[in-house]
Amino acid sequence: MEKIQHYLKNIDWDLTWRMATRNGWLLMATTTIAGVLFCFIVSQIITFVLRRRPVALLTLLRTYVREAFYVFVPTLFFLVAANIQSGRFLRQHPLVDKFSEVLFIASSIWMILRLLKVGELLIIRHYDPAQDINISQRKFVTQLHFLRRLISLIVVIVGISLILITFQGSRKLGLSVLTSAGIFSVLIGFAAQKTLANLLAGIQIALTQQIRISDAVLVENEWGRVEEINLTNVVVRVWDRRRLILPITYFVETPFQNWTRNDSSIIGTVMLYLDYSVPVDKLREKTQEIVEADPLWDKQVFAVQVTDTLQTCIQVRILVSAQDSPSAFDLRCHIREKIIEFLRDTYPQSLPQTRIQFTGEGPANGIPDGQPLRS
Repeated sequence: MEKIQHYLKNIDWDLTWRMATRNGWLLMATTTIAGVLFCFIVSQIITFVLRRRPVALLTLLRTYVREAFYVFVPTLFFLVAANIQSGRFLRQHPLVDKFSEVLFIASSIWMILRLLKVGELLIIRHYDPAQDINISQRKFVTQLHFLRRLISLIVVIVGISLILITFQGSRKLGLSVLTSAGIFSVLIGFAAQKTLANLLAGIQIALTQQIRISDAVLVENEWGRVEEINLTNVVVRVWDRRRLILPITYFVETPFQNWTRNDSSIIGTVMLYLDYSVPVDKLREKTQEIVEADPLWDKQVFAVQVTDTLQTCIQVRILVSAQDSPSAFDLRCHIREKIIEFLRDTYPQSLPQTRIQFTGEGPANGIPDGQPLRS
């Protein structure tokens, strides 16, 4: 033990450091290994804590920040180690200097974007925007979602500008982007490609709430729910799981139906075409019995009405209300099935029929004169 201590005291640490930093790539490899080892230790500590007790913040960090953390920390370790000698090492190795600086800025942007995502999820983890009745919650989630994307865009623009500044030939361009005049010029360029128009439309939607996350909408003759509201487009998940991607300006310039704008309740319609002989009172009583026994009915609206008379049948409309559009659709299907079964078994003559009446001078085919023929 005493020999080891004597050996350590006699080591010329400054000379050893100069020898180790003689090769820039060697230093980068060493610090990268040290950074990865540090990330691994932190990851194992987080895993150990989560096994003992679930923590929402640590779970989100491990899920969304792990990859960016494994890139950011080794790069930070290298820059710190390289600048210990007052930056002399970086001046001697310009290629390593540029590479590490660009990598550090890029990894920092990645880290910030991932942390913004974690912050958003951490705030809205107790909200349930999937429920139509949670209008205020869906409004808050939509605004927070758009704000996070807007801040992410600003972070990316600033990060790209800083990367450009690191290169001598692009320094003026990077500085101009960071100035107000440069940003204004960039926005004008975006406007030429309708990007600025989409961005302003997104801000308008976030403030006025024409649509929100999980809103039920009818666009392009397709019913679906708003799945994503991005800076330039909106993703609508159609009822059959297809995705309809629309420019965000569509919801500012084009009329569309929002079935959950202020209230998720909706009135469903069941149309029946029946024979003139149908007993409407009996049909109304049976329909009311079916509706009252169905848990999907919200007990707000119910009506059975003859809304039209056609040449061969009458049109009966059944109105029922439900708490949301999926419930209304299922309720309509249930009523339609039960009513058809009721009429088929109890009043089969009430189903649509076609009548042919012979008015000749004598009987035809054994049918008395004037007797109608039903089919």
